[in-house]
Amino acid sequence: MGAKENQQEDNRSINILVQYVKDVSFENPNAPMSLQPSEVKPNINVSVDVLAKKLSDNQFEVELKIGAQAKRDEEIMFISEVSYAGIFRLEGIPDNELQPVLLIFCPAILFPFSRRIVADLTRDGGFPPLLLDPIDFGKLYQQKSESQKK
Repeated sequence: MGAKENQQEDNRSINILVQYVKDVSFENPNAPMSLQPSEVKPNINVSVDVLAKKLSDNQFEVELKIGAQAKRDEEIMFISEVSYAGIFRLEGIPDNELQPVLLIFCPAILFPFSRRIVADLTRDGGFPPLLLDPIDFGKLYQQKSESQKK
């Protein structure tokens, strides 16, 4: 690496300016029946999406959307939706690296906070807390890129 490349890497910075709940929803449509003990394990489907929006030259809003739905047989037990966002200031990031930083690195910072919100919502709804497994945002980014190419 040349001196110029090292200097360029030294000027890179990623700062999170603020994090916030953008939208949150929890539905428990069949309570109290859905809260009764059962031998049948619920089927839980989780969806994840990441959106990024430019706010100014170096500030971006990154939004992590997590949806979870639990069903037992055909009965909906709960539906949870969390939209958690952050404003990131990125400096010295080359254009060709901007998308991966916004859609892989930034949501990885937001994930633990949104994971806790999902766990709290399900617990407060009368169910065991839904503890989401770690998400591979690199894989999610790659899948999204491939589907957009098609």
